[in-house]
Amino acid sequence: MLHNNYKPPVHDTQTSAAAARAHWMALLARAPEAWLETHLAAVSQGELQWLRPAETGLVMVQGRAGGSGQRFNLGEVGVTRCVLKPDAARTGCTQVGVAYVMGGSHRHALLAAVADALLQDPSLHPHWDEVLLRPLQGMQSAQAEKQNAQAQATRVEFFTVAREAGSGPDEVGDY
Repeated sequence: MLHNNYKPPVHDTQTSAAAARAHWMALLARAPEAWLETHLAAVSQGELQWLRPAETGLVMVQGRAGGSGQRFNLGEVGVTRCVLKPDAARTGCTQVGVAYVMGGSHRHALLAAVADALLQDPSLHPHWDEVLLRPLQGMQSAQAEKQNAQAQATRVEFFTVAREAGSGPDEVGDY
């Protein structure tokens, strides 16, 4: 039975666009820096407009026991962030790019921010989706499958053998 104040989930384009952007930002943050450099070196040069230069700081990482238990502070991790506008004359893009990457690589953050800006531009998105996102998704999926296979290969099954009631000499009354 539905409650009186029930409203079905809204699937508007703004929500799906934000989810798509979050997905590609995650792909870019996990991408190998050398791979990004190969594909973005030419468009990451020129007159970059720095809205927030690349800077490194610490972020507290939280975990949950079993994935659903109480939160606890796991530790700190280094993160580099960057906000910029790429050179419009070189790229044809006027969007603002944002990147957060784990580690201290300012170049990785710069490349990811440039890619984020290019992917936000509707006229440039199809090209960069094909050049960057699809190959990255394939590489990261293959890597995850490989890691899962390695983990499954080392999996150990534990079991116990329970005694049946009254079958051993330790039972009271067997004398």
